[in-house]
Amino acid sequence: MNKITILGIFVADLAFFGKIPKVGETILGENFVVGPGGKGSNQSVAAGKAGADVEFITKIGGDDYGKMAIKIFKESNVGPKNVFVTNDHNTGVAAILLNKKTGENAISVVPGAAGTLTIQDIEKAKETIINSNFFLTQLEVPMEIVEHSLRIAKDNGVKTILNPAPATKLDKKIYPLIDYFIPNETEASFYLSKHISNETDAKKYTKDLLSLGIKNVIITLGDKGAYFENKIESHFEPSLELGERVVDTTGAGDAFCGAFATYLCENKSIIESIKFANAFAGISTTRIGTANSMPTRDEIEKILK
Repeated sequence: MNKITILGIFVADLAFFGKIPKVGETILGENFVVGPGGKGSNQSVAAGKAGADVEFITKIGGDDYGKMAIKIFKESNVGPKNVFVTNDHNTGVAAILLNKKTGENAISVVPGAAGTLTIQDIEKAKETIINSNFFLTQLEVPMEIVEHSLRIAKDNGVKTILNPAPATKLDKKIYPLIDYFIPNETEASFYLSKHISNETDAKKYTKDLLSLGIKNVIITLGDKGAYFENKIESHFEPSLELGERVVDTTGAGDAFCGAFATYLCENKSIIESIKFANAFAGISTTRIGTANSMPTRDEIEKILK
């Protein structure tokens, strides 16, 4: 089986449901849920549920939230050998404010133990990266860790995927290390210094990202779909028609990334992989939670038939 290695953070998601308050406003929420989250963790769970042989590189505390991490990884077939445990730092947490009517969210993340990953930790996981077909990461761990890991992958012929979230300024030397760059519309707007909100905007400006040395760009556009372009081809994939079934968009981008990497790893085309990831992410929005909302491979293949 083809292998995927993912670097990122695990945090416990503390989700509050109701209206998202304005600055200085206090409201009474409708519900509160605690569950597993963190972009890297969500992407790993998505890949595991989608059928990938996936290993996750992260650091957690030896606390109850850390035990939550181990449990979800075991249930989702995520390899634990590079999940480093420390008693010096607590497992990270994320506060998620969710508008139940629209599915929109606002999130504040404290990486905790995962934010203390070191170059030495990555060196311990080096063989895992080298023996992968794809390496996927985001920007929730320290930038030096991201760059070091991407270089290991690139120098050893491993295809790289960067989900640039949260949007952070990247050194120009990082762009040529990226085979697949997957921002959402907000992140794409940040990197392009243009307003990106739909297919037309994405078509107009994606070439500016390719000119930086990135091989392939996929901009996810929420309920509008996803736009892909490289120097040879381009494609727009509309989102699933889900209507009022959408209840929680948190983690949809992570679902997309994990599923996309899985299908690519199976030697599917980029467009086939986008279609699979688009359906996978769409179904995740019809359920409450992040990691817990990820569908199974069978569910998605029934939709795509």
